[in-house]
Amino acid sequence: MSSTTLSEVTQTPLKDLPVDSWMSHLPSALWDIPLFNLTIPGSHNAITYCLDKNDRSPVDLTQPDMLQKLDKYMKPIIRPFVYKWAITQERSVREQLDCGVRYCDLRIAHRPNDSSSDLYFYHGVYTTVTVETVLKEIKAWLDAHPKEVVILSFSHFLGLSQELHTLLISTIKNVFDSKLCPKTEGVTLKNLWSLGYQLIVSYDNHAANCHRELWSHIPYWWANKCKAEALIEEFERRKNNGRPGGFFVTGINLTEDLKYICSHPTESLKDLVMSTYPTLLSWVREQKPGSNAGSLNIIAADFVTESQFIPTVIALNENLLSRST
Repeated sequence: MSSTTLSEVTQTPLKDLPVDSWMSHLPSALWDIPLFNLTIPGSHNAITYCLDKNDRSPVDLTQPDMLQKLDKYMKPIIRPFVYKWAITQERSVREQLDCGVRYCDLRIAHRPNDSSSDLYFYHGVYTTVTVETVLKEIKAWLDAHPKEVVILSFSHFLGLSQELHTLLISTIKNVFDSKLCPKTEGVTLKNLWSLGYQLIVSYDNHAANCHRELWSHIPYWWANKCKAEALIEEFERRKNNGRPGGFFVTGINLTEDLKYICSHPTESLKDLVMSTYPTLLSWVREQKPGSNAGSLNIIAADFVTESQFIPTVIALNENLLSRST
């Protein structure tokens, strides 16, 4: 029995692969492994870099009634706090993809009192950029990176009628066309490359049930904690219960509550995230991909381009290269 080491399989450590095309540079030993058994870096609330900062957007309707009333009458005071804690990503979707993100968490809304059928993203407030515009940006990026595969998760729909769901699904299919991977088993890089598929779309609404190109909701492990240690403890508990069978997301995004925000008036979500990244990344480095009960798949975070998060997640796939032969 001899052991096949990383150096014998690939000359380049996975953390050093070119991040804009890391999938196409993975060693061939990983091409036949289902994507839900790889570790994949993801972006939590991916489209918050373009929130409307010109006060034209109301606070989104998921926010507490008190905040909506305060925003209506005290907007100059309230809005700076909303923005500081609502922005989870500072780079555009193209830049995130260039930096190695391959899963995007997309929250979709129709603005209240908007007579048009335009759809936007939201988190605290609505974006200035429409959903269709972002989807076309992703399509252009995929065209330029034909061996990269991206997973888009559409969820947390706000204010969408069934007619708007139908319109959104039609837009998704028209924009991505033959790049859309239908619901199937054995989703490996080799299979996807051979068939020309580059996009897996998860759509968390029953309107997707009759569309073979749309996958069902991808589970998202959300700890709902504002401290890294508590988040890690929650995920270790969930790992003990076993991972889901297909795609799933472990979200290392922290969640601040009103008490935390009020006690840290000069800080922002980015301050919180960056201060805890060392602890969170130390935990991430200990994780493994694969089909075992305690393994992880997609790992999503905030401000993903501002640390070593992405290469750290990609490098975890080296665990799949160490095997006996």
